[in-house]
Amino acid sequence: MDREKIKGYLNISRKAGYLIIGGETLEDYKKKLFLVLFDNSAGLSTLKIVDKIKARGIHVVGIESLGDLCAIPTCKIVGIKNKNISEIIESLINE
Repeated sequence: MDREKIKGYLNISRKAGYLIIGGETLEDYKKKLFLVLFDNSAGLSTLKIVDKIKARGIHVVGIESLGDLCAIPTCKIVGIKNKNISEIIESLINE
């Protein structure tokens, strides 16, 4: 897994407005999402949101130190609403 490339793609997503940040925002988000990343050290409330998102048929992937990757230290969950960037990030994680 190339953390620097993932960090770069998350940064691009954030600047372009493709990154949905936070559990409460994602829980109520009704538009199309292609990938949700959550920190493996996330708390119970975040994991409940992850289960709800999985039930909607969205790809969900756990990752270490998500806050460092998106340059938001307290971030535990993000959603990506761009299909191409989602596929690239998922392939980088699965390497």
